[in-house]
Amino acid sequence: MLYYLLFPLHTTYSAFNVFRYITFRAALAALMALLISFLLGPYLIRSLAAMQISQPIRKDGPASHTAKAGTPTMGGTLIILALVLSTALLADIMSLYITIALFVTVGFAVIGFIDDTLKLREKSSRGLSARTKFLSQLAVSFIAVIVLFNQPNFSGALGVPFFKNIHPDLGLWYIPFAMLVIVGASNAVNLTDGLDGLAIGPVMIAAGTYALVAYVTGHLRFADYLQIPYVAGVGELTVFCAAVVASGLGFLWFNTYPAQMFMGDVGSLALGAALGIIAVMTKNEILLVIVGGVFVLEALSVIFQVASYKLRRKRVFLMAPIHHHFELKGWPEPQIIVRFWIISIICSLFALSTLKLR
Repeated sequence: MLYYLLFPLHTTYSAFNVFRYITFRAALAALMALLISFLLGPYLIRSLAAMQISQPIRKDGPASHTAKAGTPTMGGTLIILALVLSTALLADIMSLYITIALFVTVGFAVIGFIDDTLKLREKSSRGLSARTKFLSQLAVSFIAVIVLFNQPNFSGALGVPFFKNIHPDLGLWYIPFAMLVIVGASNAVNLTDGLDGLAIGPVMIAAGTYALVAYVTGHLRFADYLQIPYVAGVGELTVFCAAVVASGLGFLWFNTYPAQMFMGDVGSLALGAALGIIAVMTKNEILLVIVGGVFVLEALSVIFQVASYKLRRKRVFLMAPIHHHFELKGWPEPQIIVRFWIISIICSLFALSTLKLR
């Protein structure tokens, strides 16, 4: 919005020419998202506490989590608000990529909001049924992927990390594949959100990684130099990714151990979906497995735990997701969180190396 209001003034005042640059608007969006978070965060915490919107604690969870009872939840609304406002103000809102990114993020946030509301109403950790939640996620993903797939410059070809000449084209099968990427990323982040600041750290790192990926993918010279698929206009997602990083950082100010508020599904489902749709639009879907290594680990730990118990009546971990396993082994919560952040940084650096090592 500000882009359209201020950039035309560059013909009269040359200083406004800076708004043409994605990097400048990305930095400004990040600062704005931080400012919104810091200004609204304390008010949101007081409001959630006054309305007694607190996180239901799992009865089968670690005993140490009972101390978290009464902590306000649905703090993810702060992230979504800061993200949407800063993106709408400083990104090119006429860009299809920005429109779809916001649609998916807000759509999954609504699903998470309903899920959180039901949990609070029923005073349990169940919320929406798995079937209803999954079908709702598929519906939002389907709309976004169909719109993308019908664009003349968009194809079902995949980029394969480390291989510059391998681009398998899935054709129509790309639609369910892309939907799986979005829904899978959303639920993987949701599973990771179990400790104070555990999920938001890797989300920021992944979003920062994809900010760089989006920029070089949407820049013809950089894409040609790195020999990666060029996607015209996708560089605008750099602004969106920067807003994700900064809104997450602003939330972390209040969510760091011991948390003043929890993210809730309204935040985790939306942020995971945001990462998924960014991976799809930048044509770096497979790279998300590397970038989001922590999320993959958390999701696989649940899959292995459930499969092992059903098949052998034995558990692989003391508790799943895997961060609870380390809790029960005696690791302090901050230690688990920081070590998972370190792993996420390593995954990010490894993923970025694939841009050149081809």
